[in-house]
Amino acid sequence: MFISQEIKNFLPLIVIFVVFYFMLIRPQMKRAKDQRNMLTALQKGDEVVTTGGTLGKVVKVTENYVSLEVADNTVIHVQKPAVQTLLPKGTIKGIGS
Repeated sequence: MFISQEIKNFLPLIVIFVVFYFMLIRPQMKRAKDQRNMLTALQKGDEVVTTGGTLGKVVKVTENYVSLEVADNTVIHVQKPAVQTLLPKGTIKGIGS
């Protein structure tokens, strides 16, 4: 089979792009989608960790902000994108003991 010289010259570039897509771009898009879905599913009572490392229990969710109870009668307000991880129920109690 005959492949023109121009295609042979671009073949390594095409292979690098395909590898780059499957190794970097596609996994990043999946993580971003999972993060978006987690933020839209947040509800009162969920236990979360913020990007700053603060653990808290969600007491109120609005369109752009989340109110977290970080201690008894201590509530802080953070932007939704600052919520990094949704923890399993009871995690905060297990850490505190």
